[in-house]
This record gives sequence, C-alpha cells and structure tokens, in this order.
Amino acid sequence: MIIKAHDLQKTFTTKSRKGPQKVEAVRGVDMEVAAGEIFGVLGPNGAGKTTTIRMLTTLIRPDAGRAVIAGHDLLKEPAAVRSKLGYVSQAGGVEDTTSARAQIMMAAKIHGVADAAGATADVLERFDLTEMADRPGRTLSGGQKRRVSIALGLVHNPPLLFLDEPTTGLDPQNRANLWDRIRQLRESGTSVLLSTHYLDEADALCDRLMIVDHGRVVAEGTPAELKREVSGDVITLRLDDPERAAETLKPLARETRLDGDVLRVYADDGEHTLPALLRALEEQGIKLSSIALDRCTLDDVFLAKTGRSLRDTGAAA
Repeated sequence: MIIKAHDLQKTFTTKSRKGPQKVEAVRGVDMEVAAGEIFGVLGPNGAGKTTTIRMLTTLIRPDAGRAVIAGHDLLKEPAAVRSKLGYVSQAGGVEDTTSARAQIMMAAKIHGVADAAGATADVLERFDLTEMADRPGRTLSGGQKRRVSIALGLVHNPPLLFLDEPTTGLDPQNRANLWDRIRQLRESGTSVLLSTHYLDEADALCDRLMIVDHGRVVAEGTPAELKREVSGDVITLRLDDPERAAETLKPLARETRLDGDVLRVYADDGEHTLPALLRALEEQGIKLSSIALDRCTLDDVFLAKTGRSLRDTGAAA
C-alpha cells in the first residue's frame, strides 16, 4: 500500500459571536491506497476532503491517528513523506507574472532534482506545454494552468500525486482532456489520490473510492461495487397486469416495487436479468407496453448512505 491511514482526526476552532466554536473537520478516517491506482475521495464541499489531503501531505498535523505514506511514517518522517509525493491544491499555485518554465524549474530545484532543466523540459513535453512554456501565467487558459499545476507536482517524479478538486471551474473539453492526463499518470505507474465532488468524475476515473460526509467515511469500494451494494440496476416496466407481474418476477429480482401501472425491478445485473424477466412475462401471458434499463449512480449510493442526494448539497453532477 502506498497510503495506509488509520483513525485520522482533525478539529479546528473558529470564532463566532457566541465565542470559540469547535469544528470536527475529520472524525476518524481510515484509508488504504494501493500502488498504481487512482483512488477517489468523493463528497460535498465541507465534507473533510481537503483537510484529509492536507494531513496526508504533511501540511497540517493530525490531532489523532497515524499513517504511512510510501513507506514512511507521516508523523515521524514528514520530510521523507514530502519527498515521495506531489501535491496540487484547489488553487493550483500557478503565478501570474512568471513563466511556466521558470516556475517548474524552481520546483525541480527545491526538490533537489539533479538535472532541473532536463526534468522541466520532460514534464513540459509530457503535458503539451512546450509551446507556451515561456509565457507568463496570467496569459494561460484555465485548462493550461491546471496542466502546469500538475507539472509542478510531478517534476521530481514522485510515486504518489495528490489532486485536490483538479477540474473545478474547467469547461467540459478541458475536463475531458485533464481526465485523459490523469489516466496516463496511472498507466505510467504513478499513484493518484483524487478528491472531487463531481459524481461523473469519480465514476469515470477512480479504480476505488471512498465517500465522505461530515468528516466520516460512509462507503468505500470500486464504483461498480458501491452501486451494486445499494440497488444494482433498475428495470422499469409498464404492463397490463403489474400486480401479477410483480409476483411473477419476484424470484428473479433483488426487489420489486409497484407505483401505479409501473413496476420497478431491482437486479444486481440488469443486462443478464432482463432476458429472464421477458421470458417469464411471456410464459404468463402478461403484455408489456414499455421497458427501460437504468444504472444505479453514485448519487444513489450517497443517498442510501446519508439520507440525502449529493446533488442537493450543491455538488455538481
């Protein structure tokens, strides 16, 4: 495991009219991230994602808990931990007045890279930034700045990269481009821990993920496992005799629900269950007027675990 954390906790004290108030940002997070995978931390704004990342990257000290990052103890060997990781914050850290090349070369020197110029040229080429490398940061587009941010985090070739909400504010084209870059990192052997509040991003990119809410982990697994755990697939049928259809199909499904003339059948694997359902209806002479197969989403998982939709928290779909 490149990350193994247990019971991480962090509480902040804020000022208010009522006096100092304690805010439990992270309340006992456990996490294991395998080498060479993209691991996601999914949750609404304020769930504790950034605080968890800031603890794991040694930027703030946990109040309790322990972690081993790339073979080094988080609390006892913070310098060794920092040497093994790259970190890209939500803000990105690209300066307006300095060129991308100068910023990346400075990062390489800070990390003690022997051939800072060579490493800079390599990472600029890797992220298609060579042509704009000598332009000041303020002239770059949002997507270009995010690529420069990742280049800053990777110039010393760390085995682990932390990306905190990397696509916030990007248009669909730049988001898709950055997704491809993140996949390429995994293919090259870099482990990636990615925080996001975008459902589609977590589903598309993450090998495994954990869902956090109010500083706690409420679910963990692959996107497919989490969705199957909640409800699998949903087959919606309109029939001439839905009550008899419900009784007929009950043995073939995880669950059936009637809503007027609509019958919803919940199955672990809708594609393979569907032919059996159709055969059973035909054998009983039950006429079917329409049918639809829908996949469970990560929002369904969040709803099942927390009692509310992730979309209702203000997070994007």
